[in-house]
Amino acid sequence: MAKRALITGIAGQDGGHLAKLLHEKGYEVYGVIRGQLESSHPRYQQTQNEMPYVKLVLADLLDLAALTRAMQEIKPDEVYNLAAISHVGYSFKDPIMTADVTGKGVLNVLEAIRLAGLEKTTKFYQASTSEMFGGLDYNRPEKGYTEESSFHPRSPYGVAKLYGFWITKNYRENYGMFAVSGILFNHEGERRGPEFVTRKISQAVARIKLGKQDRLELGNMDAKRDWGYAGDYVEGMWRIMQQDKPDDYVLATGETHSIREFCELAFKETGVDIEWQGTGVKETGVDKKTGKVLISINPDFFRPSEVDLLLGDPTRAEKELGWERQVDFPGLVKLMVEHDLKEEASKA
Repeated sequence: MAKRALITGIAGQDGGHLAKLLHEKGYEVYGVIRGQLESSHPRYQQTQNEMPYVKLVLADLLDLAALTRAMQEIKPDEVYNLAAISHVGYSFKDPIMTADVTGKGVLNVLEAIRLAGLEKTTKFYQASTSEMFGGLDYNRPEKGYTEESSFHPRSPYGVAKLYGFWITKNYRENYGMFAVSGILFNHEGERRGPEFVTRKISQAVARIKLGKQDRLELGNMDAKRDWGYAGDYVEGMWRIMQQDKPDDYVLATGETHSIREFCELAFKETGVDIEWQGTGVKETGVDKKTGKVLISINPDFFRPSEVDLLLGDPTRAEKELGWERQVDFPGLVKLMVEHDLKEEASKA
């Protein structure tokens, strides 16, 4: 019989990539979509149209009863908890909701598995994050964060994710569950939401190229991240779940690039070379050929506490899981810009 997988956050970036991967591997795929989104809701219909091979389940991370019913009815072999309020900047604006969904929501899914009597048969994956490390100088290893590195989250999102990480480990140790976390560094792609900086850049570059937008406004241009392609990372999630013993793994590229570099490569895909002028909030990125300002700094986009650099060390995942990325950084930027050029060109 085909394995059954249940994915929370099915409508998000990783949910879409993972559902496709599992479907291609012969899984029967179920996706949790918020209970208030009935089948007539546009978001429900859009998700179903994009992924006709997924059976949608009405539930919510904050509704333990609905999650438990879903576990009892589906009896999944594998549960992937990808749902969260996952935008770091937004977590400063609504830390309570972030804690409830991104933190306590993990507990609810784990408890639903246990209450359904599936703790010995169902494997659980928690989507953890590099934001748990915090990127502080005294806490930053030279070769990148590993599974043994200490945590110091610097946002409500990071704190909530850290709770999810520890409660997952707690259920593994207390109930003997196959409960694991993938500590994933930034992974992007064409399915990324427009509120995230990489997709904001790729969409803006496409719109500027097509004459639909004048310039791009950003915050901290010097922030450096370990950026990979989401399609590669869901393969790592699946590999973590196929191990004989449950354990946690870092998935990363082992290299960092700044937002400034992302902008330069993105504009270069449209034939524009960016030249930087000025400093601080007065800095601008101009078209080297025409002198037109295409990038400016908006102080509103700075966060109360900035994480300047995040770098992961994927050595253990590469060695033990046989995982490796297929898309490098320039390839990621190219993929995103090409996608958004086509998407924007197709709009009226």
